[in-house]
Amino acid sequence: MDVIERYLEAVAAQLSTEDREDIVAELRDLILSRVEASEEELGRALSDEEKEAILHEIGHPLVVAGRYRKGPDSLIGPELFPYWLFGAKAGLIVIAAVQALGLLVHVLGDPANFGQSIGQVFNGFFSGALTLLGALTLAGAIMEHYDIKPTWLTKWRVRDLSAFGLADPAKWGASMAGSDKAKAEWMPKGAKVWGVRAQTPRAAEALWSFIASAVFILWWIGAIRFTGVGDFALRGGDVSVAAAPIWSLLFGLILAWAVAGMAVDGVTLWRPEARRLQALLKIPVAAAGLWIGWRLFQAGHWATLTQGDQTARVMGASPIHMDFDAIHAIPEAQRGLAETALTLGTVLSWVLAIIMLCLVVDILKALWRLVTTRD
Repeated sequence: MDVIERYLEAVAAQLSTEDREDIVAELRDLILSRVEASEEELGRALSDEEKEAILHEIGHPLVVAGRYRKGPDSLIGPELFPYWLFGAKAGLIVIAAVQALGLLVHVLGDPANFGQSIGQVFNGFFSGALTLLGALTLAGAIMEHYDIKPTWLTKWRVRDLSAFGLADPAKWGASMAGSDKAKAEWMPKGAKVWGVRAQTPRAAEALWSFIASAVFILWWIGAIRFTGVGDFALRGGDVSVAAAPIWSLLFGLILAWAVAGMAVDGVTLWRPEARRLQALLKIPVAAAGLWIGWRLFQAGHWATLTQGDQTARVMGASPIHMDFDAIHAIPEAQRGLAETALTLGTVLSWVLAIIMLCLVVDILKALWRLVTTRD
C-alpha cells in the first residue's frame, strides 16, 4: 500500500463514520497538492521516504485526527480540573485518616508486628487512593464528554465556601493541634481556623457525609480494604474475623441505605436552598437506618473470632440491658479471645445505639424543618 494511503487509513480509523469520508478526502487533497508541488520543484517523482517527510510535516495520524474530532480535547478540562483536584485531596486525606486509625488499632493489638502493620497500611492507602482517583477521573470524563454542568459549578454561595477547607492539610493540623502556637505554626498567614462543628455550614457537613459514604460503599462492596477489619493479632496468634449471617442477609439493604444517604447529601450540595426537600428525603433514610439497627440488635450475633482451634462470638447487647458498667470494665479486661469478643460486642453495641439515637434526632429535626421552613 502506498505510504499516503496507509497514512490516511490510520487517520480514518480515529474518526467517526459519519464524517470520515469528507475529512479523508480533504486531507488527501492537501497531501497530494504538497506532493505535486515538491515533484514539480524537483522535476521527478518523490520516493517513499520523501513522501513520508511531507506526512511528518502534516503531523501524526492521532494528532491530525484530533483536529477534526468533535467534543472535548481533554479528559478533564480546565473548568472541571479544580473540582477534581479538590475531591482528590479531600478524599486522600480521609483515606489517610482511616488508615491511620486502622494502624493504631493494629499496633495496640500486636505491637511486635509494627513493621508489618505499616506495610499493610501503605498497601491499603495506595489501593484506596487508586480507586478514588479512578472514580473521580471517570466521573469528570463523563461530565466533560457530555457537557454536564451541575448547579454547584455555576450557582454557589460564599457562606458555603468553608467546605473547601476539607482539602487543606494545614487546617486539619491546626484543628487537631488546638494550641495557639501550634495553629500559628501549622496555618499559613491570613488563613482561618475551622470553627466549632455546630457552626459549620450545612454544605460542609453534607460534603463530609458524602465523602464518608463513598468510602464506606467502596469498602462495603470490596473495592477497598482496611487493615485490622478482617483480621488482627492478639497474644497467642493471629485472629480472623468472620461476619455473622445477618450481614449477608442485610447486605443489599445496607448498600441501598448508604447509597440513599449519599444521594441526600448530593441533593444538599446540588440544591442547598431546597431545605424542605432535603428534610423530606432525610426522614425515610433515617427511618431505614433505624430499622437496620433494630434488626442487628435482634440478630445478636454479629461476628465470630477464630484463633487456631478456638472461636468466640461477638454478640450485640440488647439496648434494654446496656449499662455503663460494661464500658468501665473494658480497660481491666484480659486480652484473650473470649474477652476480646465481649469487649468488641460491648463497644459496637454502644456505637450502634448512639448511631440510632442520632438518627432519631435527625428525624425530629427534619420534621421540625418541614413544619417551620418555607422554600
